[in-house]
Amino acid sequence: MHTGLRITAFAAALAATFGTAYGVGRGVDPIVARSESAPHDGHGESSERPQQRERHGGHGGTPAGGLEISANGYTLDLATPRLAAGRHTELRFTIRDAGGAALTAYQREHDKELHLVIASRDLVTYRHLHPTRAADGTWSTPVELPEAGGYRVFADFTPAGEGAQNLTLGADLAVSGPYEPARPPAPGGIARTDGYQVELAGALRPGKASELKLKVSRAGEPVDDLQPYLGAYGHLVALRSGDLAYLHVHPNGEPGDGTTEPGPEISFTATAPSGGTYRLFLDFRHGGEVRTAAFTVRAGSTPGARESAPATAPEHSDGHGH
Repeated sequence: MHTGLRITAFAAALAATFGTAYGVGRGVDPIVARSESAPHDGHGESSERPQQRERHGGHGGTPAGGLEISANGYTLDLATPRLAAGRHTELRFTIRDAGGAALTAYQREHDKELHLVIASRDLVTYRHLHPTRAADGTWSTPVELPEAGGYRVFADFTPAGEGAQNLTLGADLAVSGPYEPARPPAPGGIARTDGYQVELAGALRPGKASELKLKVSRAGEPVDDLQPYLGAYGHLVALRSGDLAYLHVHPNGEPGDGTTEPGPEISFTATAPSGGTYRLFLDFRHGGEVRTAAFTVRAGSTPGARESAPATAPEHSDGHGH
C-alpha cells in the first residue's frame, strides 16, 4: 500500500482460475459477487517505513507470500480450520514464534497490526478483514462464508523489532456444505461494483515492472474525491492461479504527499513473477464505504475491452462492528 510499491513476488492464487479483489463490494463480476461488505472506518496515513514498504511489494526478490504456513521462525496456527457455509462464526488463530509462544508485539502497518484475507479456491468469495487481538496473542474475527468448498487464509503482518520482515503466512480452511465450483470470469478491462465502474489500463508483464492504472467513475462521471483507506486512495491484492501465491500491493503515492490526487485514477507498479492468469482485487473508499473491483488478467497481455458481467455488490467486512 505505498509509493512506488510493486509486486515483486506478485503472486497469489486461488485454484480454478485466478481471481483477485481487494476490499469490499460485490458487483465487479461473478467472482466478487459473493464477497462480504461492511462499513469501514476512515484511516490516516501509513506509518510504514520505506524499507517496510519495499518488503511489502517491491522488487527485491521477495518470495511469493501465502504459500507457506511457517516462515522466518513464525507459524500461522489456525484454531478454526473448518466452518459451516452460511453461518456466522468466529474465526480464531495465533501467530507463534519458533519456540511455540504466541506473538504479541507487532508493527502497525497501514493503521493495522495484521491484515487477514480469506479467498475461496474457485475465486467466488473474497474477504479482507482486520481481526482483534487479545492480550494472550489470540486473534479473532466474525466471518460468514456463503459457499462450501476450499478456502485459503492469509495473515499479512510484521513482527515488532528492528529489521523485522513483513510476512504473509497461509493456511487452508474447509467450509462444509453442498459444493459446486463457480466458473471464473473471463479477462476484461472494466469492472462494476455498487454503481461504480472501474477501468483498468496497462498490462501485467512477467519479470518486468509495468504500471497499472485504475480509473474510478460513477454514473458516467469521474470520481475525483476518493477517501483515504488505510493510508492510501486504493489498495490491491493479487492472487495467481494455481498455487495461491499472494501479494498485497499499494499505489504509487500516498494522500498528502504532494504527488497524488484523490482520484479518479489510482496507479500501481507491478511485476508478475511468471506468465499465467491473475486476478486483481482493488479496494477503494468513497462516500464513507469501502468497495471492491475485481479483474481477471493474463500476464503479458493487455486488458480486454469486454466488460465482466455486472453483479450485485457483495457484503464486505473488515472485522469490525459485528
